Amino acid sequence: MLFADLPALLRGHLLQAPADPAAAVRHLLLDSRRAGPPAGALFFALRGPSHDGHRYLPQAYAQGVRLFVVADGATLPGSLAAYPGAGIVAVPSPLGALQALAAAHRQQFGGPVWAITGSNGKTIVKEWLAQLLGPDEVICRSPRSYNSQVGVPLSVWELSPERHTLGLFEAGISEVGEMAKLAAIIQPTEGIFTTLGTAHDAGFASEAEKLREKLRLFEGPGFRRLYYCADQGPVREAVAALGLPGFGWTRHDAPGAALRFRVAPTGADGTAVKARAGELGPRADFVLPFADEPSVENALHCLAVLLARGVAPAEIQRRLARLQPVAMRLEMKQGRHDSYLLDDTYNNDLAGLALALAALGRQARPGRRTLILSDVLESGLTGPALYARVGALAQAHGVTRLVGIGPEISAEMNELKVKREKLKPNETEELPTLLTFNSQLLTEFYPTTEAFLAQFNPADFAHETILVKGARRFGFERIVAALQAQQHGTVLEVNLDALAHNLQHFRQQLRPGTKLMVMVKAFAYGAGSYEVASLLEFQRADYLAVAYADEGIALREAGIGLPIMVMNPAPDAFELLRRHRLEPEIYSFEILEAYLATFPAADAPTHSFTNSPIHIKLDTGMRRLGFEEADVPALGALLRQHRARLPVAGIMTHMAAADDPAHDDFTRQQLAAFGRMAGALEEALGHPVLKHALNSAGIRRFPEAHFDMVRLGIGLYGVDASGMDASALRPVSTLRTTISQIKTLPAGATVGYGRRGTATGADRRIATLAIGYADGYDRRFSNGAGVVLVHGQRAPVVGSVAMDMCMVDVTDIPAARAGDVAVVFGAELPLPLLAARIGTIAYELLTNVSERVKRVFVSE
Repeated sequence: MLFADLPALLRGHLLQAPADPAAAVRHLLLDSRRAGPPAGALFFALRGPSHDGHRYLPQAYAQGVRLFVVADGATLPGSLAAYPGAGIVAVPSPLGALQALAAAHRQQFGGPVWAITGSNGKTIVKEWLAQLLGPDEVICRSPRSYNSQVGVPLSVWELSPERHTLGLFEAGISEVGEMAKLAAIIQPTEGIFTTLGTAHDAGFASEAEKLREKLRLFEGPGFRRLYYCADQGPVREAVAALGLPGFGWTRHDAPGAALRFRVAPTGADGTAVKARAGELGPRADFVLPFADEPSVENALHCLAVLLARGVAPAEIQRRLARLQPVAMRLEMKQGRHDSYLLDDTYNNDLAGLALALAALGRQARPGRRTLILSDVLESGLTGPALYARVGALAQAHGVTRLVGIGPEISAEMNELKVKREKLKPNETEELPTLLTFNSQLLTEFYPTTEAFLAQFNPADFAHETILVKGARRFGFERIVAALQAQQHGTVLEVNLDALAHNLQHFRQQLRPGTKLMVMVKAFAYGAGSYEVASLLEFQRADYLAVAYADEGIALREAGIGLPIMVMNPAPDAFELLRRHRLEPEIYSFEILEAYLATFPAADAPTHSFTNSPIHIKLDTGMRRLGFEEADVPALGALLRQHRARLPVAGIMTHMAAADDPAHDDFTRQQLAAFGRMAGALEEALGHPVLKHALNSAGIRRFPEAHFDMVRLGIGLYGVDASGMDASALRPVSTLRTTISQIKTLPAGATVGYGRRGTATGADRRIATLAIGYADGYDRRFSNGAGVVLVHGQRAPVVGSVAMDMCMVDVTDIPAARAGDVAVVFGAELPLPLLAARIGTIAYELLTNVSERVKRVFVSE
């Protein structure tokens, strides 16, 4: 879309034309701190109660942004002369303009678009449906819980007719009038209504009004089918009254349901489901990998969709078994002192509380049941009435101890307790349930999470089953961390903001139009393939690359839709490659002929292979894999012969020493050879293809050779391989472990296997760390070659690194104690420094981190 079209489309007027009359809008920007690639960025100066985006125009401009949407009459920082070359459109409402632009963009997509709404479960159903439909569709979905007046247009903007076959978006509202705006943006063709609960009740006059508003999402002329649970009587009746094309499912024989489910627990971790279409239709049996009620309900929504789409039961079961839990939704965790945690630190409203308490009530463990609860938000109720409901719910599900955190729950429940204590035996009270509740319950209250943690003692929760239920603003994940048992003392923390920063840094090095392929092979250099790939998809990377087919298949089955190149395809995996839309790297005539041999006969239909292009690998001096220059004529003839059935996406080569200035002449020879060979192949094909040669170091050192695409690897993860300005990158991964025990050894005492470590000189304090070579900590770090940071000071390794632990000398760190954190690598202990100590490279240290090490993903 051209910037020149915006004044008419957004009902605004042009304040200043951009320097480039043909400037195109490629992505939308709301936060000047996350500008991303400036070319094609359109900044919307949104206003809020405590925020005015107009103040940040100078920062966005300084980062290279040249396209802006501002409010009519707004005072801009500086005059228009302060933004030379920038295009600026003034509109009545920047938010309205953002929504109108996304709605216009949506109209360019002709495929199906799904919308999900309801009071609870929207994000989980969306994520699970993306996983379950991933093998069949290339899905564009809203990231995280982007379901608001701002989040929905940002999500829909990512929908691409060239890339995606299906859109999947969630929509949430908090007051009358909002859903009509979201419906105009999403324009769904199918939808799911999850539940009708108490979330956001305050914005509506009644439950019926809220339901009516939510269902406005599905009233468009192109809408074909709404999936919903028919056991919700008000929802079932409203769908029928509005004449919506509904597809209801039931567990309790609700009238008119198209699907009937019968569920029964199979144990602590599973649920058996018997499904039947209608009264006399076919039956199928499934097992869900979840036992808690919220997960079962959400999975049944997804199961209804798969059955309605005609997916074979055996295939459905295979996909269900691979469902990944969505973080922060009733996660089951082992606590300290034989306690057990149900972590539901995602939101806190009455409907969600009821579901979470039901899961708590089903736990068969002996001992006290404790509820740690924040203020209950968005319930539509006030003070005494709200917390009377809380009390009744807690009593019904067997809660014996309540820890209330927040100013409202502390004040209201204390007041109600006082009221009860003042009653005489023969008096009545308007809140009788609460009176019983208060007489049976141990209660304690804290104004803030910080106040609770200040006096926290994990032994006070020994042998309890604990539900931690809190609104996000209270930061209850800190309580979970304090209660949770250390399953493994070693954690790799991956900073997603640092990863996004590095991605944008390399983007800014590229010439306009150059595409970006990002390497996520080897478990994304140890960082976690799916999580990194998901962020890259949201950040609009053009391609991903993996080493082997199974890595690409795992990403597809997790819902990743970006094009994926496979660098080492095995002939026995060619059918799987095409089935999962993976693009093999072809590097020899033998591999090419084996790939062609899996195709049907030449006169058979070929449409099923048009989405499986290949990348031709040329050997220009690496001397590993690839076609030689002498092979090019025969290769060109073969590609020309099969070009109707064998689309070529790219031609590539691999630089042998792009990071080393001593070999720059050789690198330029490689690039010249690649230019000749690729040109000859393009001539044989009769059309240009993507040409890519450079790695992370080459991107920075040889900007003249970016060609059509570059391949970003180690640089994304914060390691500079170019020898240039390393400070421009941010370390992404921090490996931490814990001190298991500290011993004081007399001089001359030996340490570890083979007695290879010795306490020299005076007595030494030796700390044992919970990390070893099975976690990826190299044995070459033994005997002082390795160091870790404890309280910011370096502690050298003593003796041999063992399989699950190693020892360090903390004699000079008197504050060190058992349980303290030791940093193995990170910003203050950089990977290149550690790699140099044992004669290796940072790549090896990153990729060696074992998958048994827990990954924790953080964002500011």
